[in-house]
Amino acid sequence: MATDQAIKEEVRKRYGKAAQRAQEKAASGCCGDSAETSGISSHLYTTDEIRELPQEAVVASLGCGNPVAIAAISEGETVLDLGSGGGIDVLLSARRVGPKGKAYGLDMTDEMLDLARENAHKAGVTNAEFLKGEMEAMPLPDSTVNVIISNCVVNLSPDKDAVLREAYRVLTPGGRFAVADIVTRGKMPGELKRSLELWAGCIAGALSEDDYRAKLAAAGFGDIEIEVVREYTADDAESGGLGELVRKHAKQGGELLGFISAIVRARKPGGAPGRAFEPIEIVATSGSVCGPDCC
Repeated sequence: MATDQAIKEEVRKRYGKAAQRAQEKAASGCCGDSAETSGISSHLYTTDEIRELPQEAVVASLGCGNPVAIAAISEGETVLDLGSGGGIDVLLSARRVGPKGKAYGLDMTDEMLDLARENAHKAGVTNAEFLKGEMEAMPLPDSTVNVIISNCVVNLSPDKDAVLREAYRVLTPGGRFAVADIVTRGKMPGELKRSLELWAGCIAGALSEDDYRAKLAAAGFGDIEIEVVREYTADDAESGGLGELVRKHAKQGGELLGFISAIVRARKPGGAPGRAFEPIEIVATSGSVCGPDCC
């Protein structure tokens, strides 16, 4: 049975290995070997910021979307990245908020935290801080964060309600929640939910669009939006990746569960009128752009 603790240990183990591969400059996949992840890695993703980064940084940092690009981050704000991995999204946020702002990364994996801190040092970024902890119990005071971002990580939590309650707690009134995540088309079959492989592989813990909206609303959020970036099915299995895992585990009566990479956005009520979320620019990309901190 996939208990909460077993899920966390499987995720921790998988991402610890990914960090080690990145540090060794070996070919790394986001939730396993590159052959396991190429199906999701041909997703849609573009921003001016990414074009300004070295290609090596892009390959090492992308998940299932780019929350930094659409979170409307302003100079002087405080940003929190849930499951910050190798830290690139934190570094991008730190540059956006400037010296008067702050960017936090939260991760439960020691190897990822070491890698992120090393990356921040190499980049000369001084307004970024990486915290060890879990999304279900964020080590920050109430109402201290203006923006929460995450790149294909919320799906990994076995207790999404706790994550969203904590996100609401640490956000300031009017604060924004803007994450990239895997979302399903339809309900997750019980067979998938029992697979630790699929939990660590970003499938078993994915919510349906309706469930995501309902949980955000129950936590207190308003202005909830879910925008599809790309839809995947097991037809993507030819190139491996999550489609292959779906085909392997989810075929029931000839039906295959569909899943999407999506941008999920919401706002905590209150405060001064907030900035509008930035529009999403979408173009097709191909090739492996998955790194050690993505799914």
